[in-house]
Amino acid sequence: MMFSKEELIGATGAEVLKDCVFERKFDISTDTRTIKKDDIYLPLKGETFDGEKFIDKAMEAGAKAYFTTKDLVFDSADLVLKVNDTKEAYLKLANFYRRKLNPIVIGVTGSSGKTTTKEILYSVMSQKFKTQKTFSNHNNEIGFCQTVMAMNKDTQVLIVEAGMRGLGEIELISKYLEPDFAVITNSGSAHVGRLGSLDNIAIAKCEIASGLKSNGVFVAKNQDIIKKHINFSGEKIYYSLNDVEIIEKSQSYTKFVYKNEIYELNVEGDYNVENSLASIEIGFKLGMEVNEIKAGLLAYKPIEKRWEVQEIGHFKFINDSYNANPESMKASVKTFVELYKNPVVILGNMGELGENEILYHREVGKFLSEISDKNVKFLTVGDLAKEIGKELNSHGFEVHKFASNHEVSCYIVENLNDSYTIFLKASRSMKFEEILENVKRGIN
Repeated sequence: MMFSKEELIGATGAEVLKDCVFERKFDISTDTRTIKKDDIYLPLKGETFDGEKFIDKAMEAGAKAYFTTKDLVFDSADLVLKVNDTKEAYLKLANFYRRKLNPIVIGVTGSSGKTTTKEILYSVMSQKFKTQKTFSNHNNEIGFCQTVMAMNKDTQVLIVEAGMRGLGEIELISKYLEPDFAVITNSGSAHVGRLGSLDNIAIAKCEIASGLKSNGVFVAKNQDIIKKHINFSGEKIYYSLNDVEIIEKSQSYTKFVYKNEIYELNVEGDYNVENSLASIEIGFKLGMEVNEIKAGLLAYKPIEKRWEVQEIGHFKFINDSYNANPESMKASVKTFVELYKNPVVILGNMGELGENEILYHREVGKFLSEISDKNVKFLTVGDLAKEIGKELNSHGFEVHKFASNHEVSCYIVENLNDSYTIFLKASRSMKFEEILENVKRGIN
């Protein structure tokens, strides 16, 4: 996105410390490592970094203009703009560009399934519209700005994923996003250690509707806790797995009926069916034909570390270790043990569950003991995951407990064979990709 001087000043309310003597347009850059000649440098600040310390590096790299919160003016600059807060300026510029192109905007959040739902929405919307989306899980306010700035001029639908570390963060994104549709996949226990209560989590998720247009549509899982905290007077659509009849499921395939239409997914998991319902609802709201929606669902493929099937030597792995919370761990393991013969389940710690973290892990163990056959092999890695194993042990399951990824990797290589399928689930901090790398090397 190229901005004129007038657009930069008008969008941000900046004070001009040094003015251009000629007309030209500037591309925004926030990183001196990738800055291009003639860009305008927008230095961001965080708890551990201050981009303003690198304005000189930006100029050396070819920038011809920059934002600042100080009165620093380099002679080599064509344009210098002063603002009170550079992150706020970035958000205002993103909002300016969002309004200028004016695509249909869909904001997505939730305790689990938000990235998958965003990807399914993209797959469906792309059948009819020129669509852009948040890359990977770049779902904070900076990722939001980058997503908006990356829009092509012909973008018709923009899908933005919003994550959070605390109250107010999703509200900030929604304020500048101004979505036409706001989606909450669910409200669960993820980040309860950070937010303090399940109600606070729901309040934070419901912030996605704070910037929702008055004639927009709120789309969410049918949960009482969401209904309790949503503050939006416009149209609301609620969905759940209870509205669905699943008529066929197997490895990498699910067929289901929703509102008298049959849909198919080339992935397994009841939770993925539920993740797809927002796309169906929004697709119809946007005038899509049912065959377009069906084609979009069939075209969806999981992204890295989300039910990623890998064959390493004679071992078959399913890596679902991008992240984990009690709800997603229960749902994914249930799907795995239902569909795969000779299942081996490797579970790691779940993070950010607060003072009740041991209880949450034990609840997962109890749930898994109720839905699993005794032929399932369970392996745990870490002190908290050990609590899952203790609960399974108490219900008669054999569980092998390990302290590290290296230890469990050695067990796999030394004790398992090609008759097993191995499932990995843990919070990202457990770095379960190390298990795959260890097995690939044959353990050293």
